[in-house]
Amino acid sequence: MASDPRAPAEIRTRLLLVREEIALAASAAGRDPASVALVAVTKTVPPDVIEEAIGAGQRRFGENRVQEARAKWPLLKERHPDIELHLIGPLQSNKVREAVALFDVIETVDRPKLARALAGEMTRAEKRPRLFVQINTGEEPQKAGVLPAETDQFVAFCREDLGLAIDGLMCIPPFDEEPAMHFALLAKIAERLRINELSMGMSGDFACAIQFGATHVRIGTAIFGARPAD
Repeated sequence: MASDPRAPAEIRTRLLLVREEIALAASAAGRDPASVALVAVTKTVPPDVIEEAIGAGQRRFGENRVQEARAKWPLLKERHPDIELHLIGPLQSNKVREAVALFDVIETVDRPKLARALAGEMTRAEKRPRLFVQINTGEEPQKAGVLPAETDQFVAFCREDLGLAIDGLMCIPPFDEEPAMHFALLAKIAERLRINELSMGMSGDFACAIQFGATHVRIGTAIFGARPAD
């Protein structure tokens, strides 16, 4: 009988293995393993399973949807105030107030309307989550993100017109393309804009992302097993 990937012992074992693989990839790239933060992606993962990861020492988590995060994270963060919660999925402008209240890092800033809404809400709430700009490195029409050629202008708008600090860049490479070229492109854009943090790499390609300078890797299935079909 196959083991349950979300059983407590399995969660702890998988987390340990992922951390070891991150450390090996960082060392192979000549980097300090501590320079790479693991964001454990908890889309569809219930609170009791998340508690097992927290008990194993994990403190950074990522959610794709504001609604799902709202249903499970307020109580978890109340119990564990040192949690850092990242929004890694698209953010609608009408969900900005909830997102600013819930998340410590918003990785998917990708259009002027959203940036304006975030600037207004952060001022109103006197709460400033850290912001990453999502870049659509593959220029896929169905995918969110700023086009590479428009990134400089968008980041300048955020910084100069809205007074927003942009701490990082994020990308999701096309499923059917070699990710290295996309990670290299994101790193090049970040260097030009003097942005130090790069959120790139998931369960299947995080070692490659680390080679190209990822400071945050977003890993879900390698820790929690395959997600149920939507």
